[in-house]
Amino acid sequence: MGDTRAYDGGDDEIARAVVASSPDAIVALDRDMAVLIWNAAAERLFGWPADQLTGRRAPIVPAELMAEHNAVLERVRTGGPVSLRTRRFHRDGRLLDLRVDTSALRTDTGALLGYVNVFHSTEDDDAARGRVARRARLVSRLTDVVGDINAELDLPVVLDRIAASLTELTGADAGGFVSIEGDRLRLVGVHELPESMRGMTADLHTSLVGKLLRTGKTVLLETGPEGFQDLIWARLGGLHTIAVGIAAVGGRPYGALYALFASNKASHLELELLELLAGHAGIAVGNAMAYQDAVRQRAHERAVFDASADGIAVLDGAGLVIQWNPAAAELTGLRARELIGGPPPFPLPAPGEKLTIQLSSGRWLDVLCAEIPETGESVVDFRDVTRAKELEEAKDLFLATTSHELRTPITIVRGFASTLDSRWDHLSDGERRSAVHTIAERARSLGQLMDHLLLGSRAGADELKVKVEVFDLGERVRAATLGLPVLSDRHRVEVDIPVDLPAVYGDALATDIVLGQLLENAFKYSPDGGLIRVEAWAEDERVVLVVDDEGVGIAPADRERVFERFVQADSGNRRRFGGVGLGLYIVRSLARAQGGDVTVLPRPGGGTRMRVALTGAGPLPDPTHRWGNEVAT
Repeated sequence: MGDTRAYDGGDDEIARAVVASSPDAIVALDRDMAVLIWNAAAERLFGWPADQLTGRRAPIVPAELMAEHNAVLERVRTGGPVSLRTRRFHRDGRLLDLRVDTSALRTDTGALLGYVNVFHSTEDDDAARGRVARRARLVSRLTDVVGDINAELDLPVVLDRIAASLTELTGADAGGFVSIEGDRLRLVGVHELPESMRGMTADLHTSLVGKLLRTGKTVLLETGPEGFQDLIWARLGGLHTIAVGIAAVGGRPYGALYALFASNKASHLELELLELLAGHAGIAVGNAMAYQDAVRQRAHERAVFDASADGIAVLDGAGLVIQWNPAAAELTGLRARELIGGPPPFPLPAPGEKLTIQLSSGRWLDVLCAEIPETGESVVDFRDVTRAKELEEAKDLFLATTSHELRTPITIVRGFASTLDSRWDHLSDGERRSAVHTIAERARSLGQLMDHLLLGSRAGADELKVKVEVFDLGERVRAATLGLPVLSDRHRVEVDIPVDLPAVYGDALATDIVLGQLLENAFKYSPDGGLIRVEAWAEDERVVLVVDDEGVGIAPADRERVFERFVQADSGNRRRFGGVGLGLYIVRSLARAQGGDVTVLPRPGGGTRMRVALTGAGPLPDPTHRWGNEVAT
């Protein structure tokens, strides 16, 4: 007989003799599965001497039966003995068909010391053969069940299927799946349980799952009332046994399976199937989570693809369009169904390079292309750069125009100054005065040009500063138009300002600049003369001022463009009048800074109407000082 614990007294001697003389192999294990007793029959049956195994784990359980072994020990710990037919290793590697009776090893007070296994060579044991057959059937069914679970990739459905499969395989009356969420448990899968229980939570630390995690085991069986308080199972009538198994995803506990028994009983076989199903459940949950992540990632990519302001196209290895986003359709005017399966409607740059092209619609695009080596596909990204292209062209024109506008007065000033310097004594007093007058006029033009450039730069940087206060618009119009008739013998000026014109909110000085520029344009773009009319009236909560001329007019397509920086209307031969294209940009910027606006309209009968709208401030305190209609010619 191998090593046994020493007992004092005659009864102990008899007990040792019984163990030593038993024809059946008796193996006693402590709670850590280390061998306490390995009798002579065990030495004969398995081929290992006792002194080689005492205090160690016996290497006799095949790996594929380890779940069965664990389930038996757990069932024995919480209930009566278990008898089953199984297989164990001989020292020489053979597998032995055996029947093993397992019971708990306890003290007189009931404390668990370990487990006692009695092995029988039982080839004829019909009961054991029937249990083996049942296990085989259930394990076979487990394979089908696992296939059904893995066929589903929607995570909530997978969790419910796991709970349903649990009851089918173990004979439990109800099943549940809980997820571990930090220090809480959440019931996320149910079968034969009230739907109202779904989503309920409990504390992980005080639950059976927490207890199972602390023990390091894979399954746990509870039959006492303490375990029934776990989660919400206390609500279930007739519950007498709970079995729990951990499901791990990626090597970490993700959740647990609960098998709930009210009418049926849980044997070691049910615990084994619970452990096996829990392992497969972790794989199924991991697959479903990976699928959900992939779906979520594709949804994010599709959202970016569809919402991008850039046109994006995906081309296959042959250079044919397989994807075409909404922005691409908007930029090109071509819908996806018109292009899928065909080439893109513009040339492509080499990978990593940029190509700027112009479509037949006149729109300019910057096109980039990148290859995807893994698939042989290409991604084409293109964006609208028409505005930038126009601004670039406008800046070039601005530089050329500004150079011209500066060169002419500077040349004249330099010429007259040189003449005065070299021929002062030879010129009459009238000639000298005329030369100085010309220099002064050209210097004034240069100063005005510099003012426009400075105002234009400030407006572009949103740095125009205005004061919003109440002022008399009529007085500003009168001051701006005073003396205009004498400036030209080809123009007739009419000013019509009603006596009761309301005051306005705004900046009087900024409004002077607006009026001056609009009046200057009216003269400038009416080279053949004609009527220039200034009129104002109240309109709802606004005060409207218009400046009409009978000049060359502005084409409909240019009526908004003339308010952009460095832009002059190309039609209507306005280009021949010169300028740097900042006047109306400054006018609109100043008007909007005061809370107003400026628009351009056609004048009935030809010419242009410039319409200024400012916010009305109500009647003036003393209208008696106002002036009536005035016509100046």
